[in-house]
Formats: sequence, structure tokens, C-alpha cells
Amino acid sequence: MYSEKDIKDGKIRALVLTGSGINCEEEMAAACRLAGAHAEIVHLSRIFNGEVSIHDYDLLNLPGGFSFGDDLGSAKVLANQLKVRPIASGIPFMEEIQRFLADGKYIIGVCNGFQALVKMGLLPNTGGKGEQEATLTFNDSGKFEDRWVTCKVLEDPPTPFLKDIDTLDLPVRHGEGRLIFRDETVRQAVVEQKLNVLAYADREGRITDTYPYNPNGSELNCAGLCDPSGQIFGLMPHPEAYLTVYNHPDWNRRKKTGQLTDEKGEGLKIFENVVGRVIR
Repeated sequence: MYSEKDIKDGKIRALVLTGSGINCEEEMAAACRLAGAHAEIVHLSRIFNGEVSIHDYDLLNLPGGFSFGDDLGSAKVLANQLKVRPIASGIPFMEEIQRFLADGKYIIGVCNGFQALVKMGLLPNTGGKGEQEATLTFNDSGKFEDRWVTCKVLEDPPTPFLKDIDTLDLPVRHGEGRLIFRDETVRQAVVEQKLNVLAYADREGRITDTYPYNPNGSELNCAGLCDPSGQIFGLMPHPEAYLTVYNHPDWNRRKKTGQLTDEKGEGLKIFENVVGRVIR
């Protein structure tokens, strides 16, 4: 396992995927680096042609963006490609992901990356079969939402990504963020297994389905899911866009009223948590 010295030496490695319309890779890489990992941005084509292996990394990042223009539904083409396309060796990439997870490593998907994980069947994966159990579709508002929201971490989340976090403000930037479960059985399994780990809340941190606090109308007011292992975490809001307090539109008032204890943005904690988990 890794040590604190390994963090300082950059031995914890994060792979950030890019290409085909992904456009938040630089922010995601910056989040990993600020959290203490060595981050590399790699085009998807280099993964599939065998030039780069995900097994050389500890954390796989699927950033936000508009993969393949979202022409067939947000991240649907990307999800299909990641699920069925083989790498140069002939092994399906999904098998590589399963081996990656079996080795105890971690995956995070944000916005378009979250949509891909859901449509690949990796989230919520209540049955453990990798079947698609949910989707993310058009916001109830009928328009693209680009603004800040408050999120509440639900009690005892089974994922290290949200360790010691209660509430956090994050920006949303999506037109298809409404999470819908396949059926009531899946919905209940998500509740029972505590896989709905992050919910939209009002400014006082109370979970709500009221617009505009809930920007899309997701079932269970869900802003983020994890899988039963806790190794995969996906969310619609962008933690990589809140790495410093100065990213927040209300930073000046917060500073003057003494609400800021340091200059770290609230989103950075998610990445610090997973890097800290890797060294254990």
C-alpha cells in the first residue's frame, strides 16, 4: 500500500479520460493533483489501441462534457463504447474495468461521466450484474441548468469519496440530469443499500424536491450515486469546479463574515478523500 511519502512523491496515479467531446479534463486533473495524486490526461483512443493501460493507475476519472455531442442521449454513445468495445488485445474494455475494481481501485464520474457510468450499468448496480438499472434524462425544467446548488450527504454513505462531508455547494451544468430508476425494485434496493449518497438540498441543507434547489427533478432527489462496493461514485454537480473558495460566487461575503476557514474549495475534499483512501 502507499504511504504519506508516496503522496508527496506523486506515486498515487490518476487517469483522466478525454476525447470525443469531453471538456472538463483539465479541471479534473487539477483536482487530482491538488489532492496529492499524479494525474495524466489520456485520450480514449490511446486506451483502446493499447498504448495506455488503466491498470497503471489507482483512480479512473470520467469528466464532464458533451461526449459524441450527446446526440443519442447524454453519454449513451460513450457508455456503449466503454461497455462493448475491446482494447487492442481483444479484451473488452468492461472486463478491464472489472479487473481494475477487483484490484481495489476507484472510479469517479462527473456529469457526463456520471451519465456514462449509469448507462454502462456500473451505477447503481444493485443486482451486481452490470445491467442498466437507471437513466439520466431531460430536466423537469425543460432547459439547461447552469448554476450553483447545495448538496447534502446522506447518512452513513458506503463510499470513501464522501467521508466527513455533510453539505457542500457545487455548480451544475446539465440539460439531462434527472435520474430515473428502471422500476420500484431498483429504487427500493438503492434506498436499502444506501447507494443514494448525495441529494439536492435547500440553502439550510434540508433535502428537497423543490425547484430550483433540485435543478432537474431526480428521483430520491439524487445528485450522486455509489455502487455497493463504494469504489464507484458518480454525481451530476461538478466538484472539480470548486477547488478554491474563490470559485464560489459568494466567496467575498463568506470571507467578510468569517465563514471561510481556509482557501480550499468544498469540492476538493472529495478528491482528497479518495487519495487518502488509496494510501491505507
